[in-house]
Amino acid sequence: MRFAEPSFLWGLFTLPFFALLFYYAFYRRKKLAERFVSLSMLSKLSTSVSPWRRLAKVLILLLAIAFLFVALARPQWGHKLEHVERRGLDLVLLQDISLSMLAEDIKPNRLVRSRHEIASFLESLTGDRVGLVAFSGEAQVMVPLTLDYGTVQMMLRELEPGWLMPGTNLEKAIRKGMDLFRNSGGAGKYSVMVLMSDGEELEDAAVNAAKEAAEMGIRIYTVGIGSREGVPIPVKTKNGEVAYKKDMQGNIVTTRLEDGTLQEIASATGGLYFYASPGEFQLQKVLTEIATLEKKDQASDRFENYQDRYQIFLGIAALLFLIEAVVSERGRRRKQLAGRFS
Repeated sequence: MRFAEPSFLWGLFTLPFFALLFYYAFYRRKKLAERFVSLSMLSKLSTSVSPWRRLAKVLILLLAIAFLFVALARPQWGHKLEHVERRGLDLVLLQDISLSMLAEDIKPNRLVRSRHEIASFLESLTGDRVGLVAFSGEAQVMVPLTLDYGTVQMMLRELEPGWLMPGTNLEKAIRKGMDLFRNSGGAGKYSVMVLMSDGEELEDAAVNAAKEAAEMGIRIYTVGIGSREGVPIPVKTKNGEVAYKKDMQGNIVTTRLEDGTLQEIASATGGLYFYASPGEFQLQKVLTEIATLEKKDQASDRFENYQDRYQIFLGIAALLFLIEAVVSERGRRRKQLAGRFS
C-alpha cells in the first residue's frame, strides 16, 4: 500500500489533542452544572449517564477522525499498466537572455514576461518534445528535447542575463538549436524552433544559418519582443539600487525592437514572424500555427497507475460518525432511582 498524499498522515498526531479537548469539554460541562445544582443532587441526576457509553462515544469519534485523515492521504494499492502513444513535434525554444531583455517596455520586463508566456505555452502542449536554448552573445542548451515539461519549466525560471557572453547572437542560437536536433535523432519536417528576442543582432549571419536550418527541414517561428521606440535598460548597482546602463561617454544606452532580421529568419524557413506588443504577447498564436503542422509518433510511454482506495476509509469514517451520533450517553435508569422519582 502507498499514499498519494502522505502529508495528511501527520494529522494522526493531532488525535491526543482532540482527546484532551473532549476531556476539557466534559470537565467544563461538569463545572458549569455544579454552579446551579448541589453536588448531592448532581450525583442523583447524573446516575443515568453511563461513563462507559461516554468513553465509547469519544473513542468512536477519535477513530472516525483517524480514518478521515487516512482517507485524505489517499491510500492506494493494486495497479494497472497503461500504454500511451504520443504524437507531436520536436520543438526547440530559443530564448534571448541578453541585457537588453531587462528593458521594461513590456511589463514587468521583456525577459520575465517571456518566461511567463513560455510557461503558459508549455501547459498547452501535448505530446511534443521540447528543448530549451538560452542565448546572448553565445548560446547554451539548457534542456535537450524531452517530454518532461516540468524540467523545462524549472530551467526556464533560472534564466537571467549576465551568465553568458554579452551581446545578442541569433546565428549561434539557431546553430545550437540545429545541433540539438542532430543529437536527438535528426531534424526534418517535424522540427520547429521558436525564437524569442528583441532582435538586436551584433552579427549579420543569422539569416544564412536560418537557410541552412530550412535545408534540414526545420521551420522557425520568431517572436519580436519590445517596443520600436528606444527605452533605457535598468541595471542594479552594487548597493542594490536601480540605475540605467550607460556607454563609455556616460550617455544612457537605449534598446529598441529590431525586427527586420527576425522577419527574414522566419521567411527563410517557411515560418511566421509575430510582434509581441506591450499589450499582447504572441506565443498562443504560435501554438495555433504549429497545431496545424503534421505530427509524428513520439516514443510511447507505459504508465503504472495505482488504484485509489480512499473510498473505503472515507466510508468507514462516515459510518463511525453516524454511530457516534446515534449512541446515547445515558444507560437504563436504576430501578431504585426510578422508584424514587415515580
